[in-house]
Amino acid sequence: MIRRIRGEVIDVHPSRVVVDVGGIGYLVYTTAKMHCALHEQVCFFTYLAVRETALDLYGFQTAEELSFFELLMTLPKIGPKSALQILSQADVHLLQNTVISQDATHLSKMSGISKKTAEKIVIGLKDAFEGSLYSGDGFAQADRTPHSAFVSDSIDALISLGYPQSDARRAVQQLITDKPEIVHVNDAIKEALKILG
Repeated sequence: MIRRIRGEVIDVHPSRVVVDVGGIGYLVYTTAKMHCALHEQVCFFTYLAVRETALDLYGFQTAEELSFFELLMTLPKIGPKSALQILSQADVHLLQNTVISQDATHLSKMSGISKKTAEKIVIGLKDAFEGSLYSGDGFAQADRTPHSAFVSDSIDALISLGYPQSDARRAVQQLITDKPEIVHVNDAIKEALKILG
């Protein structure tokens, strides 16, 4: 099992890169949000998926992402490609927090993951997080965000004003990062409208 590789990026495609390790080029599937540059030195925590006709290598920047990737694959009908797609849409902390709070609607609105898949994740991983965090390979303490209703209501309000869900989600996510002191829907909408221009 290949668990980590370090080398130089010699080819870049959407959601995959080729990493040169000692003269051998490894094709590594990555999340859509990972951006690597040609000739950049990278280090990936990896998962090797063995199939009848292929050996597929999936790479992550952190051991935490790899652990959650493997956890997602314990769910029915979630294979490596589906798990990678989920991690491309939602980061580990959003996934952890929504499983802990059992809020599939929040996960769907904040990531764009379908409601059906969000529900499958929240219900399917509930036991792994029951009472405490999943005790896998080094998950950090998740924040029990008390603002999921505020976030959801803010996105809904922007959508009702005619903004696409993706734009509303992006604006609210930016607010959470840039202005964490905002916790009321009215304030959030005012600030989000400035971001959306």
